[in-house]
Amino acid sequence: MRTFFMYIRQRRVTLMVAALFFVIFFISFALYHLPLMAVIYPALLCIAAGCAYIALDYRRALRKHRFLMKIAENPSTEAGLPAVRGLDDEDYQIAITALREEQRRVCGRLERRYDDTVEYYTVWTHQIKTPISSMKLALQSEDSAFSRRMASELFRIEQYVGMAMAFLRLDSTSTDYVIREHDLDAIIRGELRKFSGEFIGRRLTLEYAPLNVTVLTDAKWLAFVIGQVLSNALKYTPSGRITITLGAPKTLCISDTGIGIAPEDLPRIFERGYTGCNGRLESGQRSSGIGLYLCRRICRKLGHGITAESEPGAGTTVRIDLESAKLEVE
Repeated sequence: MRTFFMYIRQRRVTLMVAALFFVIFFISFALYHLPLMAVIYPALLCIAAGCAYIALDYRRALRKHRFLMKIAENPSTEAGLPAVRGLDDEDYQIAITALREEQRRVCGRLERRYDDTVEYYTVWTHQIKTPISSMKLALQSEDSAFSRRMASELFRIEQYVGMAMAFLRLDSTSTDYVIREHDLDAIIRGELRKFSGEFIGRRLTLEYAPLNVTVLTDAKWLAFVIGQVLSNALKYTPSGRITITLGAPKTLCISDTGIGIAPEDLPRIFERGYTGCNGRLESGQRSSGIGLYLCRRICRKLGHGITAESEPGAGTTVRIDLESAKLEVE
């Protein structure tokens, strides 16, 4: 109904002019003292013809409106514009075509710039790994509190480099997701090996038994998610234990006995850049607010769900629902 009233409003000048002509003819016929029926019949015929024209014109305008609304819902579509039926239509289509061409040029420039950025940081990542590896080898020659602390800091640098690359590649057109059946234990053990030094240095207990389950996922990206969750668990667990279990039907649960998350922060921990009070107050290990944001983005792309529950002072549990994936094996 709103569309019809908008149509009437758009055609109001034409309708008013038609009504004025009708009144002029009616008055002219009346002045010549023509029989009343001789005036009414032509008037009724004109009204009927006018209503038929309005109905047909409104139907055409409604089809055009719905077609343009479909284009508005998906502006990137290459669907053609409605047929030109007037000077206004032609002018609008020329303007829209010019805007589309400009959009293509801008998008092309942005894509090239983004690809250049990803390529640069990919090279940078490989380059920075060389001095990190050299420093690791140098630290392995001695076993002291200083060398262990430096090794821990180098490991944290490697994590930050990995986060930067994941952030850049997440929306890259060159990023490929290889979806296959994988042994979940193999992925978990690979990440635990990376954090073995952290467990030993912090004297934390790891409770983990083989889960004996396969999951449909991308092993590389799921490993990144598990690594980020373990990193957070280690960061905010001064003492106690970290537990890895499997919930029904295929939900990976990573729990810790750390400081927990404040209730007001819990709903926002997966937001980009959100650190919460713990992330701001943790001395020497200020949170970036990017890790869990990347985890949520990656899980969405993989068809997995990720949630967290926590109690301040009692620890946190992060659940990764691996059963919810609606993917096809490649």
